[in-house]
Amino acid sequence: MRSWSILPGALVALAVAATPAAAAPATVPVVPLPAEVHAAPGTFALTSASRIVVHGGAAAAAVAAQLAAILRPSTGFALPIVSGRAGAADLELRVDGDASLGREGYRLEAGAHGLQLSANRPEGLFRGLQTLRQLLPAAIEQPSAQPGPWTVAGVRMADRPRFGWRGAMLDVARHFMSVAEVERYLDEIALYKVNVLHLHLSDDQGWRIAIPGWPRLTSYGGSLEVGGTRGGFYTAADYQAIVAYAAARYITIVPEIDTPGHTNAALASYAQLNCDGQAPPLYTGTDVGFSSLCVSKAVTYSFLDDVIGALAAMTPGPYIHIGGDEAQSTTASDYQTFITKVERIVHAHGKSMMGWDDIGVVPLQKTDVAQIWHFGDRSKPAAAKQGVKLVMSPANKAYLDMKYNPNTPLGQDWAGLTKVEDAYDWDPTTLFDGVGENDVLGVEAPLWTETITDIADAEYMAFPRLPAIAEIGWSPKRTHDWRSFRRRLAAQGPRWEAMGINFYRAAEVPWPR
Repeated sequence: MRSWSILPGALVALAVAATPAAAAPATVPVVPLPAEVHAAPGTFALTSASRIVVHGGAAAAAVAAQLAAILRPSTGFALPIVSGRAGAADLELRVDGDASLGREGYRLEAGAHGLQLSANRPEGLFRGLQTLRQLLPAAIEQPSAQPGPWTVAGVRMADRPRFGWRGAMLDVARHFMSVAEVERYLDEIALYKVNVLHLHLSDDQGWRIAIPGWPRLTSYGGSLEVGGTRGGFYTAADYQAIVAYAAARYITIVPEIDTPGHTNAALASYAQLNCDGQAPPLYTGTDVGFSSLCVSKAVTYSFLDDVIGALAAMTPGPYIHIGGDEAQSTTASDYQTFITKVERIVHAHGKSMMGWDDIGVVPLQKTDVAQIWHFGDRSKPAAAKQGVKLVMSPANKAYLDMKYNPNTPLGQDWAGLTKVEDAYDWDPTTLFDGVGENDVLGVEAPLWTETITDIADAEYMAFPRLPAIAEIGWSPKRTHDWRSFRRRLAAQGPRWEAMGINFYRAAEVPWPR
């Protein structure tokens, strides 16, 4: 395993402009790169005498319990969670009300005196916990006792995110993922400070969420998936379990019901949702653009009111994603009528509407959000012209289902081939003319599953590219440097091996031998 250290007295590659010429020769092996890092004297050592000393109430204690759950199996140490004065062998977690750190920021100091992680909010403690994990040897992630030693080189950090939205999207409609698989993905993305999981819950191939009063959506519309294999769906209890699991990791769930296109599973389940009153057969292929809800029927909107109302009641986060993309079987006038009506339904249930950037052709409210997936045209997106905030997911950079190279056994290539460097080498504020920092909520890495059948496939396509998107969303723009990133990314390889993640060993990353 490669040995990482911080050079004594050196400022580590982040308070300086991170051009190739200015990049520091050594840095912390952390992704995303923290905003400020300084070397400090001494080394912290976790030992059998170490405790986790926590100050900050029940939420901070819950973060401490998560830390203990990670550290105890690999170290074999008891690591009791206590309050009181911390000693040199202790890990101290403290919520100290430092407003300059915001909701997610944290400070981390380590040396011979001990290790202290402090934050303004428990959420910041949780983000800092992910940094602490990466400062410890990769074997800390092993599920059984390892020999150690467990040391952290002396360091002082102050960190907070660039953007408030750092998302991943998982398409569970084309191929269904179990609750356990979704929870595994949540654990994996949390390590890289991702704070949104967008679940694509319906498409032509499957409907994956139970809705009261509409049982055939799942019993019939959710029965299959791409290729004709058995599908699946989430009960209300399943969905609520996912929401709770995410919330414990300070990740917001954003549910998507794609409309008015991508709706064959719903149309096949209920004939009355079709303009001609005839239900089409279930669809297990991968074409797009052929389906549409019937815009002129009142039942369409009572159906969507039930769907959106059920999701809104189960989803504490502020957004309901209504899709809106590739509605090629809906006329332009019908599309505008439809999105306007659905926006009102979403707002009536106390949520903000989110949709793919296609929705920008319709007058939108400032509280709506447009997710950008198109690429190649630098013109200011129509939604941005209305003052609507943007989440950036350009398909040629952020779509994790694009192949790495022509020989990648999974994925597609309609948006191009996306190497790890391609996924890292872009900035969300320079993609479009007239779109700057204040127009962008953040970034998101979607993973469509036409060719992805299970969580192992998902991991192969997401790792190592998802951490690249996560760093764009978290780290200061001035620190963006491919040469630094590829070295820090390489250090994640042994960690992923310890966690059992099925990652792709990209040739451009110098993985440890």
